Amino acid sequence: MTFTLESTITLNNGVEMPRFGLGVFKTKVGTETENAVRWALEAGYIAVDTAALYGNEAEVGRIVRSGIIPREEVFVTSKVWVNDLSYEGTKAAFDDSLKRLGMDYVDLYLIHWPVNDWRGSWRALEEIYQTGRVKAIGVSNFLQHHLEELFEIGEVRPAVNQIEYHPYLQQPDLRSFCQSNGVVLTAWAPIMKGRVLDVPELVAIGEKYGKSAVHVTLRWMLQTDVVTIPKSAHQDRIISNAEIYDFELTDAEIETINSLDCNARIGPHPDHFGE
Repeated sequence: MTFTLESTITLNNGVEMPRFGLGVFKTKVGTETENAVRWALEAGYIAVDTAALYGNEAEVGRIVRSGIIPREEVFVTSKVWVNDLSYEGTKAAFDDSLKRLGMDYVDLYLIHWPVNDWRGSWRALEEIYQTGRVKAIGVSNFLQHHLEELFEIGEVRPAVNQIEYHPYLQQPDLRSFCQSNGVVLTAWAPIMKGRVLDVPELVAIGEKYGKSAVHVTLRWMLQTDVVTIPKSAHQDRIISNAEIYDFELTDAEIETINSLDCNARIGPHPDHFGE
């Protein structure tokens, strides 16, 4: 299959989600976020991932609405933070996110972590989804047992599960469970905060194609149906991160990357978040 920066993956409700986008976690509020989003859209990105926690929804919304690309062609994701995980809290938080974004809908809205009253929060997301103010709903950092419970209590199956995912943490059982149940995986920390540059196997594969270990990692995700949202606030890196469409990994190279999994987390374990 031939991929481009505009390639999408079909969610379980028929919505088309870009396979590649810009993440803005820890991108500073103000000019830094505005510049990052502007540079990404100018480079041809069509997806931006933000969250209430990040504090930069207003900047994301301002640039998305500026007309670099028509709003309806940009896929915007946001998330409800743990403090608002309840039925009423999530409804209010969603309204606040829309106001900050300056939009009348978002493309994807996620529960950020499976803590507090995430069950009540999901009920609120289902009701919001029925209003059309969000095109798809999903979760973040959910493990298989969380998803199994959600499948039991929910009426709408989550379209996406955004998890920590990179060469050193591949969670194969969770990935298989999601893919077999129609839940698309999105990777956060896909390049391990730059640490992939020090992984010899990735460097060696990259040398074959004249690419970096970052390119190899992002291409690996592209070819294995994992959506990826690398974060950068630097124009050259934003442009460079998207230079993954002029080479293709072999099956053997994909297996080499698969073999790097060592269950090494950068962020917290979902079952112990906040402890």
